Amino acid sequence: MHRLFVAIRPPAPVRRFLLAAMEGVSGARWQVDEQLHCTLKFIGEVDRHCAEDIAAALGRIHFNAFAARVAGTGSFDKRGMVHTLWAGLEPAAELTRLHHKVEQACRTVGIAPETRAFVPHITLARLNRSSGPIHDFRTRHGGLSGPEFIVDSVILYESRMGRGGSRYDATARYPLDSGHAPQEAARAAGRSA
Repeated sequence: MHRLFVAIRPPAPVRRFLLAAMEGVSGARWQVDEQLHCTLKFIGEVDRHCAEDIAAALGRIHFNAFAARVAGTGSFDKRGMVHTLWAGLEPAAELTRLHHKVEQACRTVGIAPETRAFVPHITLARLNRSSGPIHDFRTRHGGLSGPEFIVDSVILYESRMGRGGSRYDATARYPLDSGHAPQEAARAAGRSA
């Protein structure tokens, strides 16, 4: 069985910017560089044949590359207990459109659509009951604003559980169409690669 998800991987300068913001919450399990991504679709466990069908369906997506940036922070909670800290991404409308394209591709091979609302974000930390308060982190990083980068591909990842947590292996990269990427953002992406 293969545990799969589809994501955007920000370039190294953006990942360094995010890593620098990871502080201020005791007991948080901060993400490492290899874990930083924006999930567009969590697929879950599928067999090899289904994984191959998903890979083929994702290869048929047509979507123009676009500029994005880190914007703000937030958290997810369950029953009032915060379990995840994240950095937001914008433009939310464009990221949501790309999410829908990925959902449509997966639906063509029988993968059920996500029922939760899509929130474009990159997870920064996982928290548990022993983690400290997040107020200082939110005060310091609530207005987080990162460098612009070009979203020029989506990646199919396989998640493998291990002793140190999950390891994510990129199994396929799908370039987005380059037709409408703003020139200035495209030059910035070239400098940051």
